[in-house]
Amino acid sequence: MRKVLDPFVVGLMVMILLAYAVPGLEHPLHLKLVIDVGVVLIFFFYGLKLNVGSLVSDLSNWKLHVGVQMITYVLYPLLILPFYFTAHDTVYYSFWIGLFYLASLPSTVSSSIVMVSIAKGNIPGAIFNASLSGLLGVLITPVLIGFFITNQSGAAMDFGQVMLDLFLHILLPLILGIALNKFLGAYFQKYSSMLAWFDKVIIWLIVYRSFSESFTLGVFQQFGGTLILILLGVVMVLFASIFFLSNKAADWLGFSIEDKITLSFCGTKKSLVHGSVMASVLFVGMSESGIYLLPILMYHPFQIFVISIIAQRYGSRLAS
Repeated sequence: MRKVLDPFVVGLMVMILLAYAVPGLEHPLHLKLVIDVGVVLIFFFYGLKLNVGSLVSDLSNWKLHVGVQMITYVLYPLLILPFYFTAHDTVYYSFWIGLFYLASLPSTVSSSIVMVSIAKGNIPGAIFNASLSGLLGVLITPVLIGFFITNQSGAAMDFGQVMLDLFLHILLPLILGIALNKFLGAYFQKYSSMLAWFDKVIIWLIVYRSFSESFTLGVFQQFGGTLILILLGVVMVLFASIFFLSNKAADWLGFSIEDKITLSFCGTKKSLVHGSVMASVLFVGMSESGIYLLPILMYHPFQIFVISIIAQRYGSRLAS
């Protein structure tokens, strides 16, 4: 239970409650500017921590790498895509967008590596795939979700403007960070725990701002608590389905137990960091942004809780 009720998750709940009780603080506090600067710094620091040379050196295990990325960016979206035809032109379409956005996100980085380490899986493979997934997600996630979201007037998203914003806020600082890794990476690594808290604070602010806009415009009023519980159930079923299918794929491909752990752990994870910061660019000014973030907010603590239990069980196999 400790993993579910960690300070970060509690902070997310507090931000949602604060957005409900005291919406509208984004204007006097200039949250848009703070979040924009924070997103740039998050990806700059992310780039500083990436050692491209170490990634290139682990290309030989290509079946594992292709498998993880296929699960992350192909299998996940394909499981959600068929329900588009049921949800489209209904009041539930926003929830479908949220689920498809979750399905389009990259894998986590730090938690995937930590869990694979606990389970005694293929740690170099986890580092490679988690890092690669994060890099690919900057481009793939907006492309996938861009086919389906519209602006407030119902028009298709201005994809050119969105890609320009993504380049300026995310891709450019990421590239700059990678370029400076050789010179500053080791220095900033000393402050990794402090930088992790910086990431969390910016995510809290993004969550507050998204839900504040949704609550102010009464977006959630048309939905009851039952629908939110159903959404939580769908998120859990989605996780279980992907975990089951990734394990079956590993068995079919003849993976070692170490590679199987890495495939299923990295393949099932979805990054709340990427989801939150990209949402601040992709869904800017959209009243439904709070709904779009709900699935990943539900998925995040659930995936950590379940995978931590499974990781402990895998890890104990060598001790028995």
